[in-house]
This record gives sequence, structure tokens and C-alpha cells, in this order.
Amino acid sequence: MKLKRLGHVAICVQDINRAAEFYQNLGMELVWKDADWAYLKAGDDGLALLSPGYDQAGAHFGFVFSERQEMETAYEQLQAQNIHLTKIHEHRDGTASFYGRDPDGNWFEYLYEPVPVATPS
Repeated sequence: MKLKRLGHVAICVQDINRAAEFYQNLGMELVWKDADWAYLKAGDDGLALLSPGYDQAGAHFGFVFSERQEMETAYEQLQAQNIHLTKIHEHRDGTASFYGRDPDGNWFEYLYEPVPVATPS
């Protein structure tokens, strides 16, 4: 498995708007906000805010892959090790991921994040 980096941490919050404003005041940039979750960045590092109604996963940390095939290969390898995994799911922003649990029950996410295509100047 070729992980690109540890890309984000996701925490549970009671109020998405309040939490997003708090972290923006700490200097983070709001990238996405929906009714049940928000995503902020500081450079390449991200913070996901999950509301009580968010049902994909609880608090977790996310590993990033540059290539989708690497993420899919990792999925197959982890399945072969009988690690508890969710199905791979597609995200609105062109990314795809799956969640798993470590031996202590902590959630992790393996996320395919396409490399942005440079636009000609």
C-alpha cells in the first residue's frame, strides 16, 4: 500500500455552523459545508466536522491516496485480512473512499484524492 499522507482528522460536533466558525477563526479555510458535515483545510491538512446526524462514520482519521487503483488495491488487501470495512463510496467532489476499524474499534478512512489538473495560464 502506498499512502500519500495522513490527510485529515474528523471530529464530532454538536453544531456545524458554530464549529465551522470557530475553526475558521483559528485560521482554517472552509472548503465545504453541508447540513450534516463540513470540511476545513490548513494547507494540505484537513479537519472534518461531523454532526450528530452524520451516518457514514464517527470520529476518524483519513489516509490519502493519489491513485484510485492504489486505494482499491488497499481495499482488497485489507478485506483479505478480515478487517471490518465499509463499501467503497463515491463523493460529490470526485473523491472516493471507504472506512475501516482498527483492532480497538477506531475508525479510519482510505481516501482517493485526485491530483488537481493544472490549468494553462
